[in-house]
Amino acid sequence: MKTKSLVGLLIIALVTVTSCNQMKNSTLKIGAVKLATPTDTASYALGVNMASNVKNMGMEEINLQAFAKAFQDVYASEKLQITEAESNPILQAYFSTLMEKKAASSLAEGQTWLAENGKKTGVTTTASGLQYEVMREGTGPKPTAANTVKVHYHGTTTDGKVFDSSVDRGEPVEFSLNGVIPGWTEGVQLMSVGSKYKFYIPGNLAYGPRPPQGSGIAPNATLIFEVELLEILPIIVK
Repeated sequence: MKTKSLVGLLIIALVTVTSCNQMKNSTLKIGAVKLATPTDTASYALGVNMASNVKNMGMEEINLQAFAKAFQDVYASEKLQITEAESNPILQAYFSTLMEKKAASSLAEGQTWLAENGKKTGVTTTASGLQYEVMREGTGPKPTAANTVKVHYHGTTTDGKVFDSSVDRGEPVEFSLNGVIPGWTEGVQLMSVGSKYKFYIPGNLAYGPRPPQGSGIAPNATLIFEVELLEILPIIVK
């Protein structure tokens, strides 16, 4: 099948599933697609790549008809309503605004959540706003910010979504306490070796407005970590 025919089929499929020219990613429904040829497979892979990137950047709503029209115009060498050079600053401004709105919303949600969580029995709030709960108290020494430690941890968002976990991987990690997010730097110094704490970390003490790309963490998100301090590693003097 020729490339232009594939483009045409793609456009028909996109427009067919468009409702009022817009959709939410979560409501998009298309029937099964048979990946019978290398071109079929590559086309699907392209869709996965594009959609994943756009979704990770926070674009939850898209005008599929406009998207399909631009796709068709580029392939058909038609006159573009927006040139490629013009598209970059448009997208940068759009996604910057999306990030700012999401960051503000996430920050407010986190503050409300932490205010309620701080009322729970056993939860302590420090001067910085970090909250922690002692799950098991150890008897070993406590690290300083200059130390490298070995820990097991399990990280989730406030709705329970796991975004990172050495426990799930089955292998503890080592890191310098002055090279991690502020909530970890402060919190792990409260622990004795052998302890297990649960930390509730406000967005400003976590990844702030710019979380790692592809992490699934929202800007300014409040994060929850269960941390077990296994060992303080010796300081190596060079």
